[in-house]
Amino acid sequence: MKGAGEPQTNSAVNVQPILNQQIKAPNPTQRFGTVSQRLPIGLDDHVRLESVQMLNQLLADTISLRDLYKKSHWQVVGPTFYQLHLLFDKHYEEQAELVDTIAERIQILGGVAVAMAFDVAEITSIPRPPRDREEAPVQISRLLEAHQIILKNCHEYAKKADESGDDGTNDLVVSDVMRANELQVWFVSEHVVESPLTRAE
Repeated sequence: MKGAGEPQTNSAVNVQPILNQQIKAPNPTQRFGTVSQRLPIGLDDHVRLESVQMLNQLLADTISLRDLYKKSHWQVVGPTFYQLHLLFDKHYEEQAELVDTIAERIQILGGVAVAMAFDVAEITSIPRPPRDREEAPVQISRLLEAHQIILKNCHEYAKKADESGDDGTNDLVVSDVMRANELQVWFVSEHVVESPLTRAE
């Protein structure tokens, strides 16, 4: 302990965040569109690369469908508002889970998952909807079109993954993405059948 009259020093460490490190950032740890053999999962580079390319397309389309469901959830109107409002949000949550599953598979394969909205917009094959509010049948038609695009790709990707021996990617595409999208197609399609809500006797 210092005596009277001796200068007192502050022993506490002054911890401050180091900001703006992105301005002079070094080279990225991994470039988008490449694969690394960081994880020993028994697949050659060319197999990993093909699967990562397919999965990034599937990821971009799934992110777009997820967001299309949220747009529809917010903007739906009409006599079936309550049912569709809840259904669209349920499907949004399910697509959000698929987004995470697909992205994690890409990382496991040694790839880099597409992540930001502007990058997704460049890659996705899902048509961009207008900013306007549309009638519920039009919303549903857009959703069904997006599902069909994803499901067509799923059949192609599952076959390629099977042929290349990437059983993990094949299983993800079939068991997770394809089955979830087929089920959602069923639930959504039933809202645009040619049948009135009520019928007089």
